[in-house]
Amino acid sequence: QVQLVESGGGLVQAGGSLRLSCAASGTMFSLNAAAWYRQAPGKQRELVANITSGGITNYADSVKGRFTVSRGNAKNTVYLQMNSLKPEDTAVYYCNIQGIYWADYVSKWGQGTQVTVSS
Repeated sequence: QVQLVESGGGLVQAGGSLRLSCAASGTMFSLNAAAWYRQAPGKQRELVANITSGGITNYADSVKGRFTVSRGNAKNTVYLQMNSLKPEDTAVYYCNIQGIYWADYVSKWGQGTQVTVSS
């Protein structure tokens, strides 16, 4: 069974930074790709950033130059470094990971972590 744990959210002033973590457990799980999404109150969930199995990264225009998605040295861990945060970045952030568990394709969502940016 693959478990996913997100952490790192919180309250920060505009201009500050936060780093979100997403760790997938499961001895026989191999992470391929991952993505971070966010959902603000009254809005649809939107893609923030993703990283492919080959390490290629993509970002929403609204976060380019401020956010960085990366894979950690620890196996099956993904990070989202968020700098120069703005009040409009306030949302619940979710990670989504895709990989292989034993011989099966797996896609899982994290539980979400709240990011609040005050002006």
